[in-house]
Amino acid sequence: MRHSQLRAFHYVAHLGGFSKAAEVLHLTQPAVSEQVKNLEVENDVLLFERKKRQVVLTSAGEELFHLTKQYFDIETQIGEYLSERNAAVSGELRIVADSAQHVTDVLAKFRANYPNVRISLRSGNSEEILDQLRQYNAEIGVVGQVPTSRELTSLSIGASEIIAFARRGTLKEGAAGMTMQQIAQYPLIFREERSRTRQMVVDEAAKLGVALEPAIVAEGREAVRSIVLSGGGIGFVSEAEYSHDDRIEQIPILNVDTRMPESIVHLAQRGEVRVIRSFMDLANRYLSTETGGPE
Repeated sequence: MRHSQLRAFHYVAHLGGFSKAAEVLHLTQPAVSEQVKNLEVENDVLLFERKKRQVVLTSAGEELFHLTKQYFDIETQIGEYLSERNAAVSGELRIVADSAQHVTDVLAKFRANYPNVRISLRSGNSEEILDQLRQYNAEIGVVGQVPTSRELTSLSIGASEIIAFARRGTLKEGAAGMTMQQIAQYPLIFREERSRTRQMVVDEAAKLGVALEPAIVAEGREAVRSIVLSGGGIGFVSEAEYSHDDRIEQIPILNVDTRMPESIVHLAQRGEVRVIRSFMDLANRYLSTETGGPE
């Protein structure tokens, strides 16, 4: 096993093809193919299934790809350590968040301070976010609740109340608020089962002996909002994520504590990746300035 073979495999897996990998590695396609073939032959393992013009990772290939992500991440860290410490921070910062609203201010500050960093922002529920971090498909996550685990480093960015909302004029009760018992009398629009918002609402209702059953389950926050706008029932959202719309009525939930904590997280073992360290340092300073210290 040689470094060049692993590098060829990694880029084919990452980019989804031999020609794209060859272009990035400044090699010919036959040279990349030969490196991967030698890696397979020397270790008696099939890493790709070759289907016409496409290549698909085998199960062994998937496992090796996860390892090479870590391997080349460490290589990057070594390069950064050996480079000038005052050199401009560059590279890519991939963020997966349960709600972008929680980090927009921090992102603006980070972008202003580190213009050479490419930022991508995707949405997902807590389970998806943690999976993306563990698979090295993202550097930073923003989640509603951090699991107790030494593998993660977290920074609290406060808490936001979960509220109910419905199309204006469809409820007898209104903006003064409703109890869980009252809410349970209406059709409920829930997000997917892995949603932290859904789980918190259901758990808080259960403490009161109230069973909440969804009339409709929708994938994602926007889908829930669209159904609520049609008059389909009551939805739930973090107050920080609530989009003000004259057609929608915001409904406080009266008899429970539905404050959802929010945290920025990353894999502890990647804490010295320069772009991650820079983002976390800036977020910590910004939160300390804005709130007198992270909540």
